[in-house]
Amino acid sequence: MTGTGNIFSGVMPNRSMEVFTTLLAQPGLRVERIVSAGQASPPGEWLDQPEGEWVLLLDGSATLEIEGEEGPTCMAPGDYVWLPPRRKHRVASTDATRTTIWLAVHVGAEV
Repeated sequence: MTGTGNIFSGVMPNRSMEVFTTLLAQPGLRVERIVSAGQASPPGEWLDQPEGEWVLLLDGSATLEIEGEEGPTCMAPGDYVWLPPRRKHRVASTDATRTTIWLAVHVGAEV
């Protein structure tokens, strides 16, 4: 891994699965790029992560459902959200007509 790059370089959307690329990994911290192409969490399935996650939507659009929130969180480029450890959440949808690119920072992550 080098110390420089471009977040949009080499983006390859995959209709069958999201693509996760680790950009930086240090003890207690992981930064990754996530590329979505219409994916969503399976119905009724919630993520329950032991680490906190700060996520920034760079391109495309997405809708998150977050435990304890009254309604869905619709995200557009530039929107971000902090998900504390163990805060259940799910991706309700990502844009099916264009690539959605996320930057996720996992705090307290095991490397």
